Amino acid sequence: MGVDKLLPCAVNIVKDAHAGSIDALCIVDNESVTKDFAKDFDELRKYDAAFDKEVSCLKLPSCSQRIIYSPVGKLDDYSDVRSYQVAAQKAVSRAIKAGAKRPAIVLPNSSLFRNAKLCTILGALHELYVPIQLREAVPTKKQRVESISILGDNPAESEKLLREAITIESGRLVARDIGGGDPERMTPLKVEQYIRETLKELKIEVISDVETLKKEYPLFEAVNRAASSVPRHEGRIIFVEYKPPSPARKTLMLVGKGVCYDTGGADIKAGGIMCGMSRDKCGAAAVAGFMQYVQEQKPKDIHVIAALCMVRNSVGEECYVSDEIITSRAGVRVRVGNTDAEGRMCMADALCKMKEMAVDLPDPHLFTIATLTGHAIIAMGFGYSIVMDNSVARASAHAQHLRQVGEEFGEPFEISVIRKDDFDINLGKAIGEDIVQCNNAPSSKTPRGHQMPAAFLMQVTGLDKHGMSAKKPIKYSHLDIAGSAGDVPDPPTGAPILALAKAHLN
Repeated sequence: MGVDKLLPCAVNIVKDAHAGSIDALCIVDNESVTKDFAKDFDELRKYDAAFDKEVSCLKLPSCSQRIIYSPVGKLDDYSDVRSYQVAAQKAVSRAIKAGAKRPAIVLPNSSLFRNAKLCTILGALHELYVPIQLREAVPTKKQRVESISILGDNPAESEKLLREAITIESGRLVARDIGGGDPERMTPLKVEQYIRETLKELKIEVISDVETLKKEYPLFEAVNRAASSVPRHEGRIIFVEYKPPSPARKTLMLVGKGVCYDTGGADIKAGGIMCGMSRDKCGAAAVAGFMQYVQEQKPKDIHVIAALCMVRNSVGEECYVSDEIITSRAGVRVRVGNTDAEGRMCMADALCKMKEMAVDLPDPHLFTIATLTGHAIIAMGFGYSIVMDNSVARASAHAQHLRQVGEEFGEPFEISVIRKDDFDINLGKAIGEDIVQCNNAPSSKTPRGHQMPAAFLMQVTGLDKHGMSAKKPIKYSHLDIAGSAGDVPDPPTGAPILALAKAHLN
């Protein structure tokens, strides 16, 4: 699928604020106001004390187009570049409400944030996203505008920024489509179909045979057991691989949680908390979006392998239940403690497969990416991803690097540390069990509720045997994106595609 098919509308560059091809000019900070409008803005500022605080739609004598002013507001030591993203989103939203069909956004000249221009473009494109189901069901509504244009003071720089933004947005759109699709539009089978249509330049292998899943991915198969009785809900693990043209100097291996709908299983989500659980596949969606970015960028010496663990945690007579003891791919006996802790179950065996492959690959770094715990939101809040490194990744200061990059590009990470306590709490309590999958309380009410699953994933896959003193140390990072993925009714954000790409593909 061409990258132009993965954009919300046509995207152009204009060189003149008075260009006839645009019908609204969006300005996001006072420093971006052109000389043509500076006097008018000064007069409006005298007239309206809230002028630099609220979004305004203006008709100025000096311009034939609408002017949308969406100020970033006062920035201080604790502000970050997301202020520009939000201002751009508000500007485009207001332009659409005003009736604009061909808005342009003026790139800001920020002295505080070097990536403000790129983040402004990305904020505008985010606002223009139309859900896949609406695009398919009502083709006349597949675009919110006819086009969006970029106006900067350096045409060559604007062209470069626009190309970069288009590549990033293509990955984010893939993530939004998969992550935001409802439980029937994005079943495991339909995710596979979407991936095959979109990532045509990459190698794709799908494991869906039930007997193969039982033998090679037993923890995944347990979650899939109830859903597999309904053909359209049958789970599958989708492997996607990019091989570089030159010998690889490093290998990225990503496993994404793709729970297309999470009922909680036998430990059912009661009391109205099941709403929004179609977003429990945003980890796998982000991995798919990252692979779209890789497909476009084609890094010359980085090998990338991804696994999308697509499954539905259904409830019914075939569902797995607490107290079952299931032996993982790595031979670890796991006692189920809570069927609503299905995310770690569905990713574990694919992560183990990645570990087995990593032993023979150059400089491997394994990742799990998941909307895994409510505790992540309680601990860090909405809008923030959490990175947790194993000892090997921690020795390379990976989490600090990812946090720094995320801060620079408006996809912030917080760092949590995996400690011995997180391993100890998972240890089996009875004869015949090695590891307990989960306790009986929600993660949000469990101390260290987002760190404990990271330790579990290491224990049940054998990654805990690949630490600093091992013959083959392997870097592993767990990313909990429960707080950053985007919740209903807002569209998925596509986090953390941009931060990962900037941290690992350069």
